[in-house]
Amino acid sequence: MEFVPLGQSERKPRARWLAPLSVMLGSLVTLIPVIAVVPFLPPFGLMLLLGWRTLRPDAMRVWAPVPLGFFDDLVSGQPLGSAMLLWTLCGLMIDVIDTRLVWRDFWQDWLIASGAIGFCLIAGRLVAAPFSAHVDTAMLLQILISALLFPLIARLCAWLDRDARRT
Repeated sequence: MEFVPLGQSERKPRARWLAPLSVMLGSLVTLIPVIAVVPFLPPFGLMLLLGWRTLRPDAMRVWAPVPLGFFDDLVSGQPLGSAMLLWTLCGLMIDVIDTRLVWRDFWQDWLIASGAIGFCLIAGRLVAAPFSAHVDTAMLLQILISALLFPLIARLCAWLDRDARRT
């Protein structure tokens, strides 16, 4: 472990842009042409944001969900500002949970992230789709798939963080 002078960041320059870039690349996954009857593709940008937030709270600034959510809104076609608001609320929710819990393990991170993903998908459905639209079953399938994929996303974030710290 190297000595880091007081007031300077321990992170290397590559690690500073890696987390936001990976979230933006996760948001771009929605552009991959997939032919499906029901929308089952998880919100990879949100999942990567939550993965970084639960793994390394210092990887991104507190205000980072706002521009990242704006980028996701532009790419995904959701109403402008919905991901900005919902991602910021999830980040604030995790901050509140961090102040209440002394420590967390992976199961708690998984539960917190699954709740945040479910909240964002349900709130996004209420904002983007009319109440008469019959998309609730597909949305529940999307929430389930997202919750089951979160451990892989968390593992990816840990691998990217390990790789960034090494170089």
